[in-house]
Amino acid sequence: MERVEFIDPDTGQCTEFYVLEQTTIGGSNYLMVTLDEDGDSDAFILKELAGDDSQTTYEMVDEDKELEAIAKVFAELMEDVDIEF
Repeated sequence: MERVEFIDPDTGQCTEFYVLEQTTIGGSNYLMVTLDEDGDSDAFILKELAGDDSQTTYEMVDEDKELEAIAKVFAELMEDVDIEF
């Protein structure tokens, strides 16, 4: 499973996530990630933001309507996964 590291811009703390799935919708890139390598923990949906060429920036999707729509797409892509809110 692919690992990615994220650095909190406010605290400088590094968090390692495991990428469960990725997709592009409406020109925006999204990642479904988890803290657990087995994928048996809470998952988060991250949206890629525009950034410079040297660094990709993501933010957590927290707007309910967007989150539900993107979660449905991930549920279809990952047939063996139950997504609950």
